Amino acid sequence: MQIQDLPYPDPGVPDARSGPRFLWWLWRNQLGGQLKSLAWGLLHFVSVSALPFCVGLGVQAAVDRSGTRLALTGALMLLCGTGLAVGDTMLHRAAVTNWITAAARVQQLLARKAAHLGSALTRRVAAGEVVAVSTGDVEKIGWFVEALSRFTAAAVTVVIVAAGLVVYQPALGVVVAVGLPVVALAALPLLPRATRRADVQREKAGRATELASDTVAGLRVLRGIGGEELFLDRYRRASQEVRHAAVRSARMWSLISAVQVLLPGLLLIAVVWRGIGLAREGRIDVGELVTVYSAVMILTYPLRHFEEIAMAYSFSRPSAKRAARVLSLQRSTDTGGTRGAEVPGGDLYDPVTGLLAPAGRFTAVVCGDPDAAGRLAERLGGHPAEPDRSVLLGGVPLDDLPLDCARTAVLVQDKDPVLLSGTLRELLDVPSSGAVPATDALTAAQCEDVLDALVQGSLDADDPMDARITERGRSLSGGQRQRLALARSLITDPEVLVLDEPTSAVDSHTEARIADGLRRLRSGRTTVVFTSSPLLLDRADQVVLVHEGRVAAAGPHRELIDGDPRYRAVVTRETDEELAAADGMLLDELQELEEIEESA
Repeated sequence: MQIQDLPYPDPGVPDARSGPRFLWWLWRNQLGGQLKSLAWGLLHFVSVSALPFCVGLGVQAAVDRSGTRLALTGALMLLCGTGLAVGDTMLHRAAVTNWITAAARVQQLLARKAAHLGSALTRRVAAGEVVAVSTGDVEKIGWFVEALSRFTAAAVTVVIVAAGLVVYQPALGVVVAVGLPVVALAALPLLPRATRRADVQREKAGRATELASDTVAGLRVLRGIGGEELFLDRYRRASQEVRHAAVRSARMWSLISAVQVLLPGLLLIAVVWRGIGLAREGRIDVGELVTVYSAVMILTYPLRHFEEIAMAYSFSRPSAKRAARVLSLQRSTDTGGTRGAEVPGGDLYDPVTGLLAPAGRFTAVVCGDPDAAGRLAERLGGHPAEPDRSVLLGGVPLDDLPLDCARTAVLVQDKDPVLLSGTLRELLDVPSSGAVPATDALTAAQCEDVLDALVQGSLDADDPMDARITERGRSLSGGQRQRLALARSLITDPEVLVLDEPTSAVDSHTEARIADGLRRLRSGRTTVVFTSSPLLLDRADQVVLVHEGRVAAAGPHRELIDGDPRYRAVVTRETDEELAAADGMLLDELQELEEIEESA
């Protein structure tokens, strides 16, 4: 896989049983790139390590005044230099490719999982944790995956050089062969503590990210209730905890780095001290001493990769664990389905509540509990929180359809839709039937003032479709964001459109026009709207009252508000005392009528 070939046609099925298993799965699934990195790494490290032998041969040739051997040494150094340059260039290229492709695979897996789970994802995992996994954690996972092949090349090079020194000069080679494992493994006792401190830092950073995300999302509300400083103080304390944890972690890693510098230096001193003694005794030549000294000095370069792989694994392990936790989540229903991918048509029926939305009609649903309304809307869209009897569309259970087909048939817009950053054209570029133009959808959603606001907020956008929308549409009011989201839903033109409180943030005049536009644009299509607004209820073909999880009444809005006290209580926001008083007045009037009839 090359960078230009991304994204993956299929990122595969990850092994999400644990963080280490997930890392191993990632490494195996880009084995070709890892082998390339290993090959170029060996060329690079071996070329670097061969330079001391060339230097030693050159020094000895100069001492022996051998021009032929000096020329041969020059040719070997040229060959090593070429291998070093080519190997370094291609190793960097292969390593970056491995890092990017691994990170892209993880991001695709996370995006696919989020799409499959839908709204159930944030009920099981905090939104801040999902953000942390898809940003910072992805980078650390990719770092370890690409560093593993470079570490392998460095380790193999260290073994080759140590064996070569033993053969080349046994007296000094044995010292190097004994000292190298000590140098390479000396940091292992320090790794558990460093890993624990890194885990603490990651945990605190994740909490700070969640707090920051929640604070920014609710900043407008916090300012309204005067809680802005309270939450900012909480974030300051959380960020200071992250800083202290990062300092403690950095101290541990600086100690490991010091060990990685100190021990090779001590090994180098031991080699020089031993080599000088052997040279005085005449047991080795000057060139051999220079060769061994240079080789030990050069080996500090590949040995640094031992520290890097330890850091990469320590930082990536908790990241992989969090990613595996998200990727291991499953829907309560199967995504494959047992039927073909043909979109059914007909009435929408929920056997749990008894709600029936006739095909091609505008049905309004009144539910006194907003949370229950949200759960029912998700059920109608085939997103149940728990496995239960499936909603039927034209007599076909949505659970029996493939997930993509079910979502094509029924679209649910929740009460807090999200606007992605980008241009308005990009926002409205969604899968659709093509029957509803963007202009008609924007008109039906009463977005004229929204378009003007977007043009005014963009410096170089004459066409409203090219105007930029900020993250989550924060530059727009709540009502403007709501209307843009409604226009986006109308463009898709699904067989069934379920809207949860689509006009809760707009004024009554705009709401009345939206109700007319919605009824006109969705004519002949099944539309279900969860609302308690009399303006929308009055324009619905039928209104259904859901009380305590079951359909309690159904009929036109005016009939229900005159004849059903429970419906009237929800729509008019009457309290229990007001209902009791109204019922008492009604009983008194009935008694008076009975007395009049008896006296007559």
